[in-house]
Amino acid sequence: MEATQLDAVFTALSDRTRRDIVARLSAGEATVTELAERYAMSMQAVSQHLRVLERSGLISRGRHRQTRPCRLEPAALEVAGSWIEQSRRTWSERMDRLETHLAHLQEDR
Repeated sequence: MEATQLDAVFTALSDRTRRDIVARLSAGEATVTELAERYAMSMQAVSQHLRVLERSGLISRGRHRQTRPCRLEPAALEVAGSWIEQSRRTWSERMDRLETHLAHLQEDR
């Protein structure tokens, strides 16, 4: 995943409502109407959140007769999770090296 796509995923997930929508879609597809039922906001506002999620690659919308069900696209979450895990490992290694260095400084005293 390129940097701009990763930025879009993290931007999309920075909003509580969008994180909630992602969590809801992890249980299965839902229409915009079904998703909007949970929120005290207009359908237009929910649709805007969905557009942000769709542009980030976190969700997709299909067509089924008169509805456009939304579905989670887990690949975008997996790539973001991999990036987070790699960053965690990098910082963990750095902290381990710092701890070792500090221990050596204490021994030299």
